[in-house]
Parts: sequence; C-alpha cells; structure tokens
Amino acid sequence: MDIKEFFKKDIFAMEAGVELLEVGNGTARARMKISPKHLNGGGVCQGGAIFTLADLAFAAATNSHARLTFSIQANIQFFKSESQGYLYADAKEIFNRGRLASAEVRITNEAGELIAMFSSMGYHKDTPLPFDPVEN
Repeated sequence: MDIKEFFKKDIFAMEAGVELLEVGNGTARARMKISPKHLNGGGVCQGGAIFTLADLAFAAATNSHARLTFSIQANIQFFKSESQGYLYADAKEIFNRGRLASAEVRITNEAGELIAMFSSMGYHKDTPLPFDPVEN
C-alpha cells in the first residue's frame, strides 16, 4: 500500500469528491471539482467543502512520514468564492519536530487565484502507517 491508497480510506473526503494528486515529503496536492452538491444557499462552494479539500491535503503532507498524525487545531480564511470548476489545495509543512507538525494549505481555482488559506497543527502518534515514508 502507498500513501495515496491509504487516503482512499478517507471515505468522507472521497464522497466529497476530493482527489489526492501528489504527495511528497511534507507536501501534498489535492483537487475537487465543484458540483451542485458543494453549493450553499448562495450558489457558491460551501466553506465546509473547501475545508475538507484543504484538510485532506494537510493530512497527506503531515502523514507522509508514515507516522499517524491527526489535526489538533485548524483555521481557514476565505478570500474569494467559486461556483464551478476545480479547486486545488497545495499543502506544505512549515514545522515538523517531535510530536508536532504544522502545515499551510493554499486553495486556488483553475486560474491560480487564491480562494482560501488553511493552516493546521498536527499531533504525531506512535502508530506507524502501512506505507514507507515519502522521500521525494
């Protein structure tokens, strides 16, 4: 099993239409195509859907070391709304030492415009994951 197969077990993210595209050492890229199920009452992509996209990218980046890591704090800021097309989440660890990891995730649209910024702190558990650490 590799890390992308492991995250296919994240049923909530998969049902939301989130696709994990790339995972590197402390980095990840995911995308989600906005569909009618993602729209809120105002006709734009619901904040929770964007949060889910960002959270999966965060999870892949911080779990890339093959040690189970759960988010213990998260924050998101929304800058621009979208109602169609793909959204992309690019996660990068900014801190990883001991039990703590922190990452920032940029959510952009197909034109590369910034839609939201997500930051989260993760806690490394002692549980090894069923794949090798991502080295690239």
